[in-house]
Formats: sequence, structure tokens, C-alpha cells
Amino acid sequence: MEAARQIGVELTVASEQPSTLAAANPAGLLTLDFEQPQRAADAVRVFAQQYPINGVVGVDDRTALVAAAIATKLKLNGNPVHAAIAASDKYLQRQLLARATVPIPRFVLRELDEDPATIAKSIAYPCVLKPVRLSASRGVIRADSPQSFTSAHARLRAILADPETAAACGDRARQYLIEEFIPGYEVAVEGLVVNRRLHVLAVFDKPDPLDGPFFEETIYVTPSQVPSGLQKAITDCADRAVRALGITEGAIHAELRYNERGPWLIELAARPIGGRCSAVLRFGTGVTLEEIIVRHALGMPIPSLQRERQAAGVMMIPIPGAGTLQEVRGVAQAKGVPLVEDVQITAHPGERLVPFPEGSRYPGFIFARGETPAMVEAALRDAHRRLEFVLV
Repeated sequence: MEAARQIGVELTVASEQPSTLAAANPAGLLTLDFEQPQRAADAVRVFAQQYPINGVVGVDDRTALVAAAIATKLKLNGNPVHAAIAASDKYLQRQLLARATVPIPRFVLRELDEDPATIAKSIAYPCVLKPVRLSASRGVIRADSPQSFTSAHARLRAILADPETAAACGDRARQYLIEEFIPGYEVAVEGLVVNRRLHVLAVFDKPDPLDGPFFEETIYVTPSQVPSGLQKAITDCADRAVRALGITEGAIHAELRYNERGPWLIELAARPIGGRCSAVLRFGTGVTLEEIIVRHALGMPIPSLQRERQAAGVMMIPIPGAGTLQEVRGVAQAKGVPLVEDVQITAHPGERLVPFPEGSRYPGFIFARGETPAMVEAALRDAHRRLEFVLV
């Protein structure tokens, strides 16, 4: 919304729940059924007869699919629906990547109702259990033995039994993936696809190991310190994945690992980086990622895709435990750490915090900029040490 305001674009916000202000702002607020993308696209076509629409942007995995349906229906700049589906369905994504010989973990789709003890005796370890249509590492659990597999299966089954979660997963709510665990260092690639060509906007290092049993992310720092030759192999792998899924336009966020056998594609989403993490990225003379995305959707000139010279990083503040948040202490002290630009606490007093793998919502974010990635990482860790979450 701020990016649209900055460049003078009139914006309509579409959401699932009707707004009490919709009657006062009929051009700016629209209610759509995200569970039925084609029905949503039909509603937008009717809406556009009175309020013309020139571009559409999805902001997360679910709305990326709705945006693709709208773009197709209104002949706007966007992805074909089949590509958006492939990006949001981990099993379909794995099938397409395997067919295109993109390096990925070995995988198999299983039904939740199958006996976990029987499956546990027949698979190789370590492995990762993964829901097919959840994001932000929710429900992703590593198992190292038959016993830990059955325990992980029980937790995943309970997560997918939640009615709201089941509705979001649709027909995949009763299925899950078992994947080979890929050891190695993890990075993230942020990109913009323009007319089928991937433009890499940033490569993030993830300095904290993500070896499980759960996969809560913490720090992203850019530019990456991975050697340039290996970075090229990583971005080439991401580019091959984009082509394999049929993504033609818009933002992508990819997670990859690399080890002595090279890079491995872990996940690819047809959307920008999640949460408030995008604030870490600036381009040219201070252009935001959201402004680039809005300009691209509208076919407007993009001033620059070159990231700023300074190193930058964000910490997704780890969930401190299970409980109801009472208060957060030390925010002013954390903001006062040199190189720290901002500390945003997004959880509110009285909110229930749920750790991974059941949870997925971070309680806040810390942002820093400096001359080197190492200095930025140190500032993020220093600021985090000064925070105290009081839970009941």
C-alpha cells in the first residue's frame, strides 16, 4: 500500500473478509473467495467494468494463485494459473523439478491415514516430513529414527487436523511428503521474473544452521559470502526451477542448500519474501522491493534492480516459548545498538505465541545495515540479546 502511494497508483485491496469501510470506499476495498480462484477472477472482471484494473499482485502463497487467475481472466501481467499451482503445491513442484532434472531431495507422497509405524520401517534416515501446502516451515519436522518418525507423524497429523489449516490445504490436507534430508549450508534467493527471465535481486546467507528437528528461520544477511562461482551455480539452479514450474512474471523466493555435491532446490514460491523481511532490501536510490513489484505488475519503468552497496540483514525474532505474551522489555536498548535500523514487535500483549512446528508467526523483526555482512550479523545478535519476552 505504501509503495502504491509512493508512485501515485490507485490501489484496490482484496481480502477474504468484508470490510466495514467497503461502502465508504467501494473502489478501494473488495471481498473475494480465496478458496475459489476462478470465482474470484470472475468477481474481479465484474468489478473492473466499473473500476478498471491494470495490474494484480499476490502477497503470499494463497493469493499468488488468486492473482494468477485474475491476471489470466483480465489479460494482465502475471503467471499462468498452472505455474502458480505448481509453486504452491510442494508435491506437484517436486514432480516438475524432477522431470526437469533440477537437483532436489528424494521424495514420496504418503497418506496421513497410512500406518506410520509400517512406513517408519521402510524409509531411509534422516528424513523430513512436510505438509504439501503450508508455508513458513510450519509442520516441517526432521526424523532420524523410526521412533522419531512416528512422533513427528503424530504432530503433523494434529496440525493438519485443525479445521482452518485443513481448509487452507484443500484436498492435500490428508497427505504429506517424506523427503531426504539434505545437509549443507542454506541460502535464499530473491528474484523478479520478467518475460520468463529471472533477475536475481539478492542472495541471502542464513548463518544459523537449519538442521532440525524443526526449521524456524532466524537471520538473513546479504550480500552472500558464498564464493562467486558457487553463487552462480545456486542462481542457475533457481533459474532452472523457475523455468521448470512455468513461472513467467513476478516475484519469486527460493530456498536452496549446497554441499560437496552442489546446490539443491528445497523450495520455490511465486511470491516475494514473507513477513516484513522485504524491508531489508533497497535498490538504486532507495527503491523498495514492493515498489519494484507494483511497477512490474503495471508495466511501468523500473528505476533499478541493483541492490544498494551496504550489507543488510534481518532477524526473524525466534519464538521465545509457548504462552501468552505479557510484554516485551528492552526494545529501546535493542534499537540503540549500532547499525540497527529498527526493531518491530508484531506480536501484541495478550497474543498466544506458538513455537514451531505448530506455529509459524514470528513475534517481530530486527533490521540492520553496515559495511560488512559480519558486522550486520553481529548487530542483529546483539540487539536480540537485549530483548526479553515475558510470557504467561
